[in-house]
Amino acid sequence: MSLFGKPKAGGFMDEIRCDEPSYLIWKWHPSGSQQGNNNRENAIRWGSSLRVKDGEVAVFVYKQKDGTMQDYIVGPFDQTIKTANLPILANIVGLAYEGGTPFQAEVYFINLAQIIQVKFGVPFFDVYDPRFEDFGVPVSVRGTISFKISDYREFIKLHRLSDFNLSDFQLQIRDAVCRYVKDVVANAPATNNIPLVQIETKTSQINDVIEYDIGERFKEAFGVTVSGVDLSAIELDKSSDGYRQLMGVTKDIAGATVKAEAEAKIRDIAAKQRIEAEHYEETLRIQREEGQYAQHKATQSTNIGAFQVEKQAEVGIAGANALGQMGANGAGDVSIGGNGDGFNMAAMMASMAVGGAVGQNIAGAMNNMMGGINQPMRVTPPPIPTSAYHIAINGQATGPYNLNTIAQMVNVGQVNGDTLVWKNGMAEWMKAATVDELKGLFFVMPPIPPSE
Repeated sequence: MSLFGKPKAGGFMDEIRCDEPSYLIWKWHPSGSQQGNNNRENAIRWGSSLRVKDGEVAVFVYKQKDGTMQDYIVGPFDQTIKTANLPILANIVGLAYEGGTPFQAEVYFINLAQIIQVKFGVPFFDVYDPRFEDFGVPVSVRGTISFKISDYREFIKLHRLSDFNLSDFQLQIRDAVCRYVKDVVANAPATNNIPLVQIETKTSQINDVIEYDIGERFKEAFGVTVSGVDLSAIELDKSSDGYRQLMGVTKDIAGATVKAEAEAKIRDIAAKQRIEAEHYEETLRIQREEGQYAQHKATQSTNIGAFQVEKQAEVGIAGANALGQMGANGAGDVSIGGNGDGFNMAAMMASMAVGGAVGQNIAGAMNNMMGGINQPMRVTPPPIPTSAYHIAINGQATGPYNLNTIAQMVNVGQVNGDTLVWKNGMAEWMKAATVDELKGLFFVMPPIPPSE
């Protein structure tokens, strides 16, 4: 018979569960046990039931010769404790006594769904504008951080379950948050190019930086996942000497900047007006010269006959000057012997050739002028109109094509009698074989009958 006898329903069996409304880590104690009694406090009876809600994990911690062992039951779970569902039972010596013999194990419930919120406040500390490093302005920060446990195994490695205290843990979180927030805010003006006097307007931008920075660090240092950081205020101590001095310097610089910008804009406007005036004068000059040139060409076109005579006369004068120059160069000298006397045949031949060309040029010009005066102006007739059709190929209108091109397309099989065609004047697209002008392209020569 076992030490405690057979368990009876409603007797020694325990119900291991957590009914705490709000917790992060909670240690279970058997009903009626006294804390500090290491035997009864952790005694779990055979046949006890375990209930783990969704979003919870139950951690069984027990000691063996080779050290402390742990088993995890992740909710939802509602069963009687057996070796099949709790492997640690097979290693507990107390189970050798069947029946009501209790086994020793600490049971902790970890809340995976609970989001813990910790309010924090960073008291006033000096922050410097990188542009004016001589003036430190006191700045304070207030906000809230929200986190929860995601990786419970990692969390247990970083924190002793038996010594865990939520208040102490929240204090650790708060101190770490204040340290990280202070570091980010102090460097925000230089890192993000934010004027210190405008840092209150950049709360959202700084909040994003802090949330990312704290999220990475808290996962490594505390084993928790940060779900959000909410900076409720970044406050400057506007009554401090540093703030008043910084505002004075900033106003002076801002005033000088505004003045410089205004002067620069005035110079830009004046330069723009000057350039536009110069361009306007140049535009008027070009328009005037183009108008004069067009008028001159129109006058030439109206008096084309006189213009031709003028040009031909210039050609005649140039020819005469050329003949005179040839005479001056000895083209008419006579060279009989080798001593330079008599006719120079080469020079004379050249003179005759040039003179003849000039004479012909003048005569032709005069004939053309006279013929042009007596004859009407010739007008080149327009090209003979040809039929041109648009052709539908693969649902797309192509063309237009003349009849010769369409005939070639018929020969290569690109167009047949059923191909849709259209030209200007037709009410709608028609099959090519139904258009009178195209019918002849689709006649097929009948075969020659066999000879008898």
